[in-house]
Amino acid sequence: MTPATPTHVMLQRLLFARGQTRSARTVEVFGWLILAESALMLFAPHFVATVLHLPALSEQAASYFRLAGLLVGGVGMLYVVSGRTSAEGFVFGSLLDRPLVPFAMALFWWFGILHWTLALAFAVQDFG
Repeated sequence: MTPATPTHVMLQRLLFARGQTRSARTVEVFGWLILAESALMLFAPHFVATVLHLPALSEQAASYFRLAGLLVGGVGMLYVVSGRTSAEGFVFGSLLDRPLVPFAMALFWWFGILHWTLALAFAVQDFG
């Protein structure tokens, strides 16, 4: 696509992912998963904290958790759109990055930066 591509052509490409590769499909599915998590973080932050065995959230912490959920949703949208449009560079970068996340989460847990349940959740989600 060129910068002069009409809007309806771009929207049609989002609606119908013709020629989507298998790796682009995995990026899109990962994006939908992240968007679902974002919705849970926005609308049920206390539930998500309980599921992850995090300490109880104060109202201010819940607000920050919702803000993080909004940012996570932006990343999810980026994954969905990149997968739907088979953005080769993004797909390639994602496939390089995702297997490294479990190692990073193990280090974060080892040094006490993240609670083990949160580190495990990120590791399983990204590597899976």
